[in-house]
Amino acid sequence: MTNPSPHGSDPARSPDPPSSATGGGVAVVELFTSQGCNSCPPAEELLTEIDQDARTRGEPVFALGFHVDYWDDLGWPDQFADAAYTARQEAYARGFGTGGLYTPQMIVNGTVEFVGSDRRRAASAIASALTSTVTAPLTLSVSDAADGGQGMAVDYRVRPLPQRAVVNVAVVQRGLDSEIARGENAGRTLRQDNVVRAFASVSLNAEQGRVELATPPNLDSRRATVIGYVQREGDRAVLGATAVDLSVATG
Repeated sequence: MTNPSPHGSDPARSPDPPSSATGGGVAVVELFTSQGCNSCPPAEELLTEIDQDARTRGEPVFALGFHVDYWDDLGWPDQFADAAYTARQEAYARGFGTGGLYTPQMIVNGTVEFVGSDRRRAASAIASALTSTVTAPLTLSVSDAADGGQGMAVDYRVRPLPQRAVVNVAVVQRGLDSEIARGENAGRTLRQDNVVRAFASVSLNAEQGRVELATPPNLDSRRATVIGYVQREGDRAVLGATAVDLSVATG
């Protein structure tokens, strides 16, 4: 069973986060995790801290928790898992030349990977990313999906337009408490933040476009954020990123 956690309100994230005082870069932090993995909760706690610290400091750091599905047959099916997220991790593994998959794995700006609970590596990678240069500034605006169903439309604008790149758009939700009945985390209640609830990736062929996202019916928009990031094909380096809280976009 999963319920919104009754924790305090989150600091709102504006549609245009301020540039980092350390150099104007951005840091996109992707965590590949599973509720069936007993070494993942510390990494998820770290992801929560990364997001909360960024909100407090007004830094352009964007945290995403991708739940993979290859743990699902080992005792506990993760309700947030998706085969598409496993495929995303597999693509990273091919790019890094590592071949194998593991959880928890954290990847910063598409180019640096390490064990997801490693605080020192996370801090170093994020600090380095924030000193980089954004070469594909991105803006987002959010509206209801045209068909009126469960979902939303996200309009994006990227200028200047990079060559051979994609724009990724995710909806993440904070404050989810899950009671785990079986598997390696049996008997635990896991608090998870920035869980990816919807994700789409499209090729950038024009400066402006729209992404349609199918969102789950139990999405709590008060604790959800749309994160967009431009990623170069090939080395998967992040070229720009932004986010908007749904409570701001729809309020």
